[in-house]
Amino acid sequence: MTSGEERVRWVVLLFRLPPGPSRHRVAVWRELSRVGALSLGQGIWAVPDVPVFTEGLERALRLAERAAGEAVVLEATGRSDADAARFQAMFTAARQDDWTEFLADCDKYDAELAKEIRNQKFTLAELEEEEQSLERLRRWHRDLKARDVFGAPEAVRAGQRLKECADAYEDYAEQVFRALHQP
Repeated sequence: MTSGEERVRWVVLLFRLPPGPSRHRVAVWRELSRVGALSLGQGIWAVPDVPVFTEGLERALRLAERAAGEAVVLEATGRSDADAARFQAMFTAARQDDWTEFLADCDKYDAELAKEIRNQKFTLAELEEEEQSLERLRRWHRDLKARDVFGAPEAVRAGQRLKECADAYEDYAEQVFRALHQP
């Protein structure tokens, strides 16, 4: 970020929830984690002020309200260019962790397909199961891409890996159909 560039605006949320039952704190935590909010400490979360986060933040605020908790929503920017850059780097690092997890799941998917081919498990039921797993990867990729507003380094590789998974699925599907149609 160079001096003179407009700094990213952030939504900062401060939550105070009753100590019990814990399910309320867990529900708020899960919702904020699911949408990709950055945890800054106990009960403090932040996201860039962009529309992709709006619905999830509203759900978290409703959950806190139902739990008889308190929430304060603030708008913020870094006080200096260095602060703004550091905050953006923290958010991007969290997205990088998400992409790393996604890539590990792509590896698991490839290994599962390889195992089915090795074991010659060429059934429609297995094909459907693998298609559902691929669709889960596609949804996950779409969600991660939407909230990776600064472009974490692994995002490009993740897109390539998803395509490789789709190609591997197509190869497996061809083998299933060949096996089912052989006399």
